[in-house]
Amino acid sequence: MTDLATYSRSGPFGTIVMDDGKANVMSLAMLNALHAAFDAAERDRVVAVLKARGRHFSGGFDLNVFARGSAEQQYLMVKAGAELALRILSFPNPVVAACQGNAFPMGAFLIMSCDHRIAAEGDYRIGMNEVAIGLTVPRFAIEIARQRLTPAYFSRVVVTAEMFGPVEATAAGFFDRVVPAGELEARAEEAARALATLDMAAHAATKARARGAVIRTIRDMI
Repeated sequence: MTDLATYSRSGPFGTIVMDDGKANVMSLAMLNALHAAFDAAERDRVVAVLKARGRHFSGGFDLNVFARGSAEQQYLMVKAGAELALRILSFPNPVVAACQGNAFPMGAFLIMSCDHRIAAEGDYRIGMNEVAIGLTVPRFAIEIARQRLTPAYFSRVVVTAEMFGPVEATAAGFFDRVVPAGELEARAEEAARALATLDMAAHAATKARARGAVIRTIRDMI
């Protein structure tokens, strides 16, 4: 684990914080750091809270890799992102997302993969803007969006790259609720403590049953 993503435990939940000092870009190094942090949360068998520091939750995949990286570098980065999203989608314990700022792909994919998603009020955007910047949306991301976004918003998000503020993003299905910015951390911890009272074996089995089809589909894509 590196300083790009840190993990700390507080009783029944563990907090994973992204902080690269900039936009929390999903480089291969950041993705590997997040995998290591989720390793620790899984070993501790805790509810995981995923959050970020700074103005951005995440600026998405590292565009420099798409622009100037080799085909292998691009493949490894996207593969690590797909594996992380799949890991969160199928994580044995609940995962809470606490979003305080802009969440571009891959950040939006991670939020959609979490079980309970809380957004802070504020002037920021979340979405999947690939087709606006000349990229094709990854197949794994389309499947995650298909099972989390509302039908009325799915095409607007995936095909026409609309970005939304936190209130409309909640209506679209990116978030479950919006809270005052100053309350985000407390509400995320409150949600984590409540989720920690679940029977984790039943939670894991039900999650696998409810999401089995999309989990298998994404595994095949990877």
